[in-house]
Amino acid sequence: MTTLSQTDSLSSGQRWLRALMEKLSGQNLAETGRQLLLPAIGIALFLGFWHLAAPQVQTSLGAFPGPADVLEQSGQLWQEHSNQRDRAAQFVTMQEERNERILAENPDAEVKIRDYPGAPTFVDQIFTSLGTVLAGFVLATIIAVPLGIIIGLNRHFSAAINPLIQIFKPVSPLAWLPLVTMVVSATYVSDDPMFEKSFLTSMITVTLCSLWPTLINTSVGVSAVNPDLLNVSKVLQLSFWTHVRKVVLPSSVPMIFTGLRVSLGIAWMVLIAAEMLAQSPGLGKFVWDEFQNGSSESLSRIMVAVLAIGFIGFLLDRIMLLIQKKVAWNE
Repeated sequence: MTTLSQTDSLSSGQRWLRALMEKLSGQNLAETGRQLLLPAIGIALFLGFWHLAAPQVQTSLGAFPGPADVLEQSGQLWQEHSNQRDRAAQFVTMQEERNERILAENPDAEVKIRDYPGAPTFVDQIFTSLGTVLAGFVLATIIAVPLGIIIGLNRHFSAAINPLIQIFKPVSPLAWLPLVTMVVSATYVSDDPMFEKSFLTSMITVTLCSLWPTLINTSVGVSAVNPDLLNVSKVLQLSFWTHVRKVVLPSSVPMIFTGLRVSLGIAWMVLIAAEMLAQSPGLGKFVWDEFQNGSSESLSRIMVAVLAIGFIGFLLDRIMLLIQKKVAWNE
């Protein structure tokens, strides 16, 4: 038994070593090198061009910021966030100590902890924007996927709804935003609202502008299901829900996720514009406030925000791609 175990262990070790050697073969190393080296060269060339061209662009606030200026402001914004968190922690601690003294004198007294009243930092506004865009994207998905399935399954409904899709799909968020703002202000009236009106305005605007790619791709994916699979479903006399769950969705998942990835990218772009125009908390408001501030550091801070917006958009797309690979097994 010991000999057999040792043999199995040796065989497993040999297989692992062989797989490692295959990965480290010359061809794979060359491919890995290209995948890492070429993007690095592209980024280096961009940074070099940026460094050389920035001083040549003069604005009312001085020269356009170069990479070093933007990096410095990135550190400054992080330090401001850290200092703000420290002050918020001290604020909570002071309230807790005060409440302990009050309760010691009167155990029946009502005490509470108030939120720190300081302005949100750059990092806080990043998370605010992420929360808003995800809420709008989820709402758009809940609307678009079921509706897209119905459109793809019923050609008569598709013919009826297609003109509306073509009319509303190209509408800019700049056109939706005033309408959404007025509707939310008129209908969402509460003494103790669960959500801020600015959040709802931005979220609904994101939903209205981002649901179309998912809707269209879902309907196209559903309508393109293999006819043989549809015939099998008819022969087996599957119910509508079983047909959708067992036949339609597995076949259309790749197209659905293609639409979701496009929708998420549009949602992120629309959100920044909506926050900027509606003055709702988030990265868009941060950019607008810095533009209005007009200090010598404003350009560098805006550039930090621009890079953060682009990098976050890239990460969101990569995350959606990873989810697609996990769900769409035929990819």
